[in-house]
Amino acid sequence: MVDDFITYLQNKFTLTDEEIVIIKGVCRLKKLRKRQYLLQEGDMWRYNAFVTSGLLRTYRVDDRGQEHIIQFSSENWWTGDRYSYVYDAPARSNIEALEDTEVVIISKGDFEMLYRAVPNFSDFMHVLVERSFIASQERIHAGISLSAEEKYHDFIKTYPSLVSRVPQHMIASFLGLKPETLSRIRAKK
Repeated sequence: MVDDFITYLQNKFTLTDEEIVIIKGVCRLKKLRKRQYLLQEGDMWRYNAFVTSGLLRTYRVDDRGQEHIIQFSSENWWTGDRYSYVYDAPARSNIEALEDTEVVIISKGDFEMLYRAVPNFSDFMHVLVERSFIASQERIHAGISLSAEEKYHDFIKTYPSLVSRVPQHMIASFLGLKPETLSRIRAKK
């Protein structure tokens, strides 16, 4: 599955044969079974993870024990706990496989080495971080300004492949809705 990661990168920018060897040398493949955790709250996260197959959810649990899904990560998505990674602090999030999943893991030190050794990789990651920030702003805006029905329709439009792969109660959690509200919205269709 490391080859899938290399193909993803080659579709984004040019890599030399030497750069491919460098990248492959730092990649580690991790296989997760459905319901297995990639990360649990309180553990340290010192990696970047790229999903080559399967589906993960990143979520937090509030003081009342309520789960709040922050992100779904399917094929060709990156995942991790950025807070733990950047601040070298215990993770605040859980990352769980919703399907059998394979991820490419690259340690923080190796990732920083790739920035120096593969200039196109560094440039690409800079653009990816910018786009991720924009997506987060758009999600926050939608969360505070759209109606429940608009949030659901926006989810369908933005993530059409996830609708059939993610249980309804998890979609509701991601959208900040009660499952009953989402059921009513779906019944109107």
